[in-house]
Amino acid sequence: MDPTTQIVNVLQAATVLLLSPLLAGIAGRIKGLTESRVGPPILQPYYDLAKYLRKETLVPAGSSRLFLLAPFVAFGAYLVISVVVPIITPYPLPYASTVDFLGGGLLFGLAGLVTLLAALAAGSNYTALGASRTVSFSALGEPTLIMIFFGVAVITGTNNPYVTNNLLASSFSAYLSPTHLLVVAAFFLLLLAETGKLPVESSGLMEFGMLEDGRTFGHSGRLLGLFRWNGWMKQFLLYSVFVNVFALPWGMSDAVSLPGALENIALLLGKLLLVVGVVAGVEATLAKVRLFKIRDFLALSFSLAILSIFVFVVVGVP
Repeated sequence: MDPTTQIVNVLQAATVLLLSPLLAGIAGRIKGLTESRVGPPILQPYYDLAKYLRKETLVPAGSSRLFLLAPFVAFGAYLVISVVVPIITPYPLPYASTVDFLGGGLLFGLAGLVTLLAALAAGSNYTALGASRTVSFSALGEPTLIMIFFGVAVITGTNNPYVTNNLLASSFSAYLSPTHLLVVAAFFLLLLAETGKLPVESSGLMEFGMLEDGRTFGHSGRLLGLFRWNGWMKQFLLYSVFVNVFALPWGMSDAVSLPGALENIALLLGKLLLVVGVVAGVEATLAKVRLFKIRDFLALSFSLAILSIFVFVVVGVP
């Protein structure tokens, strides 16, 4: 294999690993500003991660081995995704051919599944309650993600995200097609739900709003820190796929070199800041909804994804 692409591959994985907490910190700071408060420091996720890694890990009595393995399995799934999707390059990296859009969706599903099983393995009624709530919403969230990928696949005739990126970046007719616009809308709505940006979930001590935190309530120390890192990586990956493949596929340098990859990292951060700002604005302006209204929200996203395929069958792509 070309040594340069191998270095870029490592750099892409490092970008996801190291910058995902930064993106979470920026999002938290922007959210604080929209609520007329200072908000936490941008580097707060790094401080929290260092704190978790120093703390002792406690394991509930009677928990299974899956309780210990789940954070590492989810971390591995997100790490695999980080080296096979367009994040800092518009050209395929060495391992890109191993996973397509559908495979990436299944890896996201695997990470969510082991997290749910770990919540049940904790033996706590509270974590089981958080897991059951998450399952009730994932029943629409995971199929929506797969249908979104199918919607893009019918435009390009392939499930390869790099092909999708190059086609949409070079063809305004494909980008402005009704099928693609509906897919972008469906994915944006899904992002709000999957990253906890709907105005119902809370990362604080609010029982009915603790969806993500409720599943990991039985974990502590290094395991809890790894789960937090997994959540930040998931958000970073979803945002990156959204901007580079769906919403803003333009601008990435196709030079197979380290300077070109570094240039694309700076461009990616600019795109992500734009999306984070839009998401923060939406989160601040939406009225609070009841917990189970999330199903209606996800049903709308799923309907848009289905409609995109129907429109392709009827209208096609110009």
